[in-house]
Amino acid sequence: MGDFMNKIQGIEILANTKYLSLYDLKYKNKNGKDSNWTVASRKSINDLNDIYLNNKNDKVDAVVLVPYHIKEKKLVMIKQFRVPINNYVYELPAGLIDNNEDIENAVKMELKEETGLDVLEIIKSKEKLYLSPGMSDESVSLVYCLCQGNTSKDYLEEEEDIETVLLDKEEAKKILQSNVALDIKAYIILNMFINSGENLFGKEIFK
Repeated sequence: MGDFMNKIQGIEILANTKYLSLYDLKYKNKNGKDSNWTVASRKSINDLNDIYLNNKNDKVDAVVLVPYHIKEKKLVMIKQFRVPINNYVYELPAGLIDNNEDIENAVKMELKEETGLDVLEIIKSKEKLYLSPGMSDESVSLVYCLCQGNTSKDYLEEEEDIETVLLDKEEAKKILQSNVALDIKAYIILNMFINSGENLFGKEIFK
């Protein structure tokens, strides 16, 4: 992030909760004038001080999965109730990375917890992508993987209200043509899957 780091001049806590905090960032705009920006972050103020003021690299917050069920030959998605929109929304399986947990372990744990399925192989991943950089510093690793097994709700946490959905290309089209709530990442992957099918995962095993 180099040249941009020195634009942040200071950080003030506005609110702290268990999983998310709100900060006021003091920074210099493009004309060199003092300005403020409100940011939601999962990081502590000490971590943000290191990142913004001491040029320390920030860690990825979460993993987002693009799983393909090798036996069913279908894309795996979830339908989850999200309190902020008071509705069920189609999403990709995802979860936070705990402390110094490695990406591979986080992928396996989150897929099992949310769907009951087991990761067979991680195909490819993009290490760091930002979800809503105008509002938050939250970043994710986008991970494509092959999976197997039977879907289950046995591993869900108390606050998780999730249904696993397995989709072929025609079923994916029906979702896009319907009026259901869709996460933007899910929307993009559904379009890519409809156009590319198994080629989205680029494996010889499909041929």
